[in-house]
Amino acid sequence: MLSHHVQRLGRDWVSHWCLTQRLFRDGQAFQHMKQIESCCPHLNLQDRPVRWRLPLLWNWHLPNLTQNSSIHLCPAMMKAEGDEPHLKRRRRSSRDQDISHSPNEKLSTLSSNEASSSPPQHEEGSAQKPRGVVKRLWEYYCEKSKKMKVLEEDQPISQDHQDTPVKFDFTVLSYNILSQDLLEDNSHLYKHCRQQILAWDHRFPNILAEIRQMDADVLCLQEVQEDHYGTEIKPSLEVLGYHCEYKMRTGRKPDGCAICFKTSKFRLLSSNPVEFFRCNIPLLDRDNVGLVLLLQPQFSCKAPTAAICVANTHLLYNPRRGDIKLTQLAMLLAEITNVAKQEDGRFCPLVVCGDFNSVPHSPLYNFLKDGKLNYEGLAIGKVSGQEQSPRGNRILTIPIWPQSLGISQDCMYEEQEKQLEKERETQETKEASLENSEGIIIVAKRLPTDLQHCFRLSSVYSHYLSDSGAPEITTCHSRSAVTVDYIFYSAAKDNSRAAEPVSKDVFDGGLNLLGRLSLVTEQDLWAVNGLPNEANSSDHLPLLAKFRLEE
Repeated sequence: MLSHHVQRLGRDWVSHWCLTQRLFRDGQAFQHMKQIESCCPHLNLQDRPVRWRLPLLWNWHLPNLTQNSSIHLCPAMMKAEGDEPHLKRRRRSSRDQDISHSPNEKLSTLSSNEASSSPPQHEEGSAQKPRGVVKRLWEYYCEKSKKMKVLEEDQPISQDHQDTPVKFDFTVLSYNILSQDLLEDNSHLYKHCRQQILAWDHRFPNILAEIRQMDADVLCLQEVQEDHYGTEIKPSLEVLGYHCEYKMRTGRKPDGCAICFKTSKFRLLSSNPVEFFRCNIPLLDRDNVGLVLLLQPQFSCKAPTAAICVANTHLLYNPRRGDIKLTQLAMLLAEITNVAKQEDGRFCPLVVCGDFNSVPHSPLYNFLKDGKLNYEGLAIGKVSGQEQSPRGNRILTIPIWPQSLGISQDCMYEEQEKQLEKERETQETKEASLENSEGIIIVAKRLPTDLQHCFRLSSVYSHYLSDSGAPEITTCHSRSAVTVDYIFYSAAKDNSRAAEPVSKDVFDGGLNLLGRLSLVTEQDLWAVNGLPNEANSSDHLPLLAKFRLEE
């Protein structure tokens, strides 16, 4: 029980606190200050701040102050232990603002004011300065495509133009979202990150927000963890209007590849998973997979007749095993050839996405883009362009994969190869024949070290910034910052981005690239503490492109 003096002190303090608060609101506090002091000489109001505090009474038991009285303390006095100061919370909220991604407008966010070419050196879990989000802009491929977009949005289609070719625009996203199990198994790659931002409970909302903001019609996702896919990823995407197809890696590996598409834009014709593991072939002892979908666009003006083949894969990482990577790619191309080939012998337009674990202009990249590769004398470690040590200098065998795999050097299934053999030989003879001065026809013979496929693919990205010439980066962590993620597509004949004009007897039309989400440099990424960071929850950046199919 408190002494009589202390109880009186509390009653008087509360009574005159309420009086003073009311007088301050009326603007009369200073006029009545002396009156209060005369009534309560034990309260010294000289040189006191306007907002009084009573810290000593906070933990006291005042039995006589429970009725008709109240104590108003400054909020700072009532903060629970461990709460963040308001200033820190304001900084964090401004730092964690969502980026706005839309293929119909420029995608810009806050840029960091500082740049560094190497990871910041600090202890794990230490406090970091607030960092902005790396700036990425939506780039129209040409001014013509921008004008077409404005015309389409502002002018309805008139009856006079109903017979013009139907145009179908769609967007494709390719994104390695970083499996949580792989993150935890390779924690040495993320020493620059605070532990809080590596938790799945923090990462998944960020990843889902990116997908929602980009609003792509087709999603090609890699490193999709199977348990997260079933419980969180697939249900969340279905709510957004996507249908999802998934292929988990073999060998009880926890992740796989997914292709998701908006049901309002496409109808599924076929889903074709590809397993690269073969128990009877020592070369193919890895558990990587691919997924190939045949989609039918939902044209709004007339009955749909076209189809688009979309493929997604994640090739082996090991930089010293280029032989495995090339074989896995050949198996994927064989499945694409089987799926994309139509009844008339032509191929429907293609979009090939994924993490290919190969750098731009490496032999594997050039093979995929140009359709041919002579690998005679090529070192296994040079195939993907990632290996810098001499351990990968073993030369590729001839042939790379055994005949028992059932895939030809043209990256086709043997059964399909036999059916097309006569047609192919006739075409090759016509194109490769040369007549000398004596009238002798010389046919160029194909070497056993030549790999070929029947597609001519273009890359959405040029891999170097046009203004500075600096390399574009798609993945960045403590060990490296390179480009390994791509979106390839079969370009229309009049699309200037195509590597070569594509003949009409090969493709039934093609795709025009309308725009893309820009990439950034290594310096830009380390300016926001690399990847992952507070705003980007994968160690890869998402790639986004917009295409037009004309029928």
